[in-house]
Amino acid sequence: MSDIDARRVRRTAASIGFTVGIASALIIAAGVGILVALILLTSRAEGEEREPFGGERRPLDHLVVDVDRVLPAVILLGLVGVALLGLVAWLAARRAVTPLGEALRRQRHFVADASHELRTPLTTLSSRIQVLQRRHQRGEPIDDTVAELRRDAALMSNVLSDLLLSAEEGASPDGRPAAVADAAQAVSAALRTLADEAGVTLAVEAPDDLRVRVAPTTLVRVILALADNAVQHAPSGSTVAVTARRAGDRAEIRVRDEGAGITGIAADRVFERFARSGESGRRRGFGLGLSLVRDVAVRAGGDVSVESTSPAGTTFLLRLPLAG
Repeated sequence: MSDIDARRVRRTAASIGFTVGIASALIIAAGVGILVALILLTSRAEGEEREPFGGERRPLDHLVVDVDRVLPAVILLGLVGVALLGLVAWLAARRAVTPLGEALRRQRHFVADASHELRTPLTTLSSRIQVLQRRHQRGEPIDDTVAELRRDAALMSNVLSDLLLSAEEGASPDGRPAAVADAAQAVSAALRTLADEAGVTLAVEAPDDLRVRVAPTTLVRVILALADNAVQHAPSGSTVAVTARRAGDRAEIRVRDEGAGITGIAADRVFERFARSGESGRRRGFGLGLSLVRDVAVRAGGDVSVESTSPAGTTFLLRLPLAG
């Protein structure tokens, strides 16, 4: 357990203990007060006492309580008190498990996100291994393919590290600004094998001096998710274009495909977690890639949207703040 989680658990335990203690004390005090008031209201004084040496008679200070009238009220108060204490315990237990539920939710999201983020690099890695095997069998040079395999492995490692960093609260992200051109070229190299298999051409156009306030690996992740989505839905013989330009204090990164457009779902809903459009892609998606892009863009102070979609194709627009 990290120090942040340990402190959160201690704060929650102390808060719940204090709340339960105060609530229980108030319930008990209220019950005792009601019981005392009831006894005073239903009791009566009886008997007389003579003062010594022939003094006057005066009432005794003894109180007589009618048990038949008080006992049902005592039982009722006890039942009400038990019910209220049970309610307090239920509320306390519900509050106590809230951090656990949040931790389980984050864990499930991380597993799903990691599985999705590593799927494309793994698919690319598998395709390159097949290419390597074919080249080796034909006696062709394999040095460039081996270098690409090492680059793909490095990409997977960087993506996993970036995911772990994003999942850890209080962690400091990579403070280096990212060059959009470098990230776009890295995405093009990572997807080239998959694009070739699909008969899709990847085109990249970005200024060399365009930099954004996002960690380099994170920028590669988001552009890769957009470009991979475009390649999946682009018809054979078409082009997927990744372009970038400066617009005020933002960098605008567009990913355009020539597919059939978004169908079966509203364009603004494709960024929702597990949302799916019509399954026209080559690989079955789980609605996570675009959701992750939106999460990263929002954390960076930017946004992502569907700029246009039609039977002629779809364009996604990613806007990120420029590096100072």
